[in-house]
Amino acid sequence: MDDIHAPTVSSGPTSGGYTNGVPKAQLSLQELMAEKDRVEAELKALGQVLDSHGVHMNTGLTTFDGFPRSDIDVPQIRTTRARIIRLKNDYKELMSRIEQGLHEHHARLAEQAQNDSAAASQPQAGQSAPPAALEAPFAKVNSVVAGSPADDAGLRAGDTITKFGWVDWTNHERLGRVAEAVSQNEGIPITVKALRPISSGGSAEAVQMQLTPRRNWGGRGLLGCHLLPL
Repeated sequence: MDDIHAPTVSSGPTSGGYTNGVPKAQLSLQELMAEKDRVEAELKALGQVLDSHGVHMNTGLTTFDGFPRSDIDVPQIRTTRARIIRLKNDYKELMSRIEQGLHEHHARLAEQAQNDSAAASQPQAGQSAPPAALEAPFAKVNSVVAGSPADDAGLRAGDTITKFGWVDWTNHERLGRVAEAVSQNEGIPITVKALRPISSGGSAEAVQMQLTPRRNWGGRGLLGCHLLPL
C-alpha cells in the first residue's frame, strides 16, 4: 500500500514567495524579519495542531498490521507535517538571508560612521578639533521603561548617548536624526554608545549595546525610553 506518511493532501502555499508576490531575494532586511516572525507564528500554530491530535512529527500513523489509525485524523496530520517540513526549510533560508543582510547593514553603518568621522575631523581654516570631541555626548537618558527594547539592550536612566547608529553630536539636529534612525531600523539592531556615571566617583565608563527598535513590546514607541538633548 502507499506510504501513509507521505502527504497526499495539498499543504498550501509555501513561504517561498512573499505574501505580496515579491521573491525573498528582493526583500529588504526589515521585510525578511517580518517574514521570519510570520513563519515562526505559523510553525507554532501547526505544532499546536499536532498537539491537539496527541502526535508529533515522528508518531506512527498506522496500526501494527499496516492500516491507517482510526483514532486520529490521518489526512490532516499528514498535511500539517508536510507544511511544517516546508516551512522549516523556508525558515533556514530566511535566517541565512537575514544573517547576510545584518552583516551588510552593519558594514554600511560602519562605513557611514567612518565617513562622518573623517568629515567631522577635517578642521576649518584656523581651527582644530581634538579627536575626543567626536565621542561627545549629545543626549541624556531621562527614563527607561522596564521590559522595553531600551531596557532589554541595557540602557539605563542617567546614561549619556555619544553614538546612536550613524548619529552623533555633530549631526543629531536636536535628536531629530535619532528619530529618523529609529524609524529606518525597526526590527534591526542599532549600535548605541553611551557614557555611564560611576557611583564611586565623578568619572564615567563607556558602554556599548545593540538596541533593536520594535513595536508591540507592551508600551508606547519603538524604544521605551525618553531622551533629552544636551
